Amino acid sequence: MIRKSINNKIGKPTRRYLRYLGLNILFGTDRTKEILHVNPTLPPKREEAGEVRVFVFDYDASQLEEHEFNAVEACLQFRHSNRISWINVDGLRKADVEMVCNKFEVHPLLVEDILSIGHRPKMDEVEGVLFCLLNMLYFNDLEGTVEQEQISIVLGKDFVISFQEDASRDVFNPLRDKLRLANSKIRQRSADYLCYSMLDLIVDNYFLVMEKLGERIEELEEQVIRNSNSRALARISALRKEQIVLKRNIAPVRDLLGGIIRSESDLLDDRTTKYFKDVYDHIMQAYDLSENYRDIMINMQDLYINNVNLKMNEVMKVMAIVTCLMAPATVIGGIFGMNFDRIPYLHNDYGFFIAVGLMILIPFYMLWVFNKRGWF
Repeated sequence: MIRKSINNKIGKPTRRYLRYLGLNILFGTDRTKEILHVNPTLPPKREEAGEVRVFVFDYDASQLEEHEFNAVEACLQFRHSNRISWINVDGLRKADVEMVCNKFEVHPLLVEDILSIGHRPKMDEVEGVLFCLLNMLYFNDLEGTVEQEQISIVLGKDFVISFQEDASRDVFNPLRDKLRLANSKIRQRSADYLCYSMLDLIVDNYFLVMEKLGERIEELEEQVIRNSNSRALARISALRKEQIVLKRNIAPVRDLLGGIIRSESDLLDDRTTKYFKDVYDHIMQAYDLSENYRDIMINMQDLYINNVNLKMNEVMKVMAIVTCLMAPATVIGGIFGMNFDRIPYLHNDYGFFIAVGLMILIPFYMLWVFNKRGWF
């Protein structure tokens, strides 16, 4: 409770630096709970969006109508527009989602998936529509974390409906720019090509996130090599958590695209299948790269442990040498410090200097022997 109240009072830039002041903050478990707290058997407790925006692109090869609405009722008129309609709903409210899905005859099971939280990426074909659910990924440079936003894509006859959680960002701006061009390929094709273009942009953005994460891993590797301390271990732990988020989102998309490629739905044109295969190749490459990141993180943790052990061995080595060098002085001092009446050189005028000389010369001789044998 104390930590939550502190985090609420201070800003993000401040937290960025405060987290390095103490190990209890550095090794916090809040991110772990956020990643692992997923239970699909519980009803979703989704907060209603404060703002809902609806963007509609209604187009064919010769015409394009672009609209923006603040209420979902306005987009229902495009159900039978005799052109291809892309309806993008930013911000989810249960009543709005149910209204749109009822108008476009989307099955109630798919409505539950759209309103779900933390759902595994999937693909379904239900009653004449093709449904895709996956996450868009973003990299938060301030926090150094991988953020995800669930998006649901409904492909029907001459329409595509997309539902997004966040009304402030997405990865579809290049797609909107292409739709505004009269001679673009997407304007000449059917709705399944629009669905392909959306999936392609989402998957391509995975590589941008992985590139940012790869830069952090490269910096961390240099830090571990230079100085393997508790701070480096904390960063290794943090990056491994982000690696879990990355892999959890990338791996299921392979099955999603594989299901689309194997589908025999009438909504998918045979000419578009090769494009979905291209996206499948990209997601396989992203999955292989995520596996490489995982191997690098494991090797980095082993490197940290080896460096810590090497540092400990160096400390023990120095302590052992110091102990050996002090041994002759201890022995000589112990012998001449015995309480006997007759000890050699006890009453000699040069006895003290002889003892001190031996205490100095013998350690120097030992250092020469150690160096000759290559012990240090």
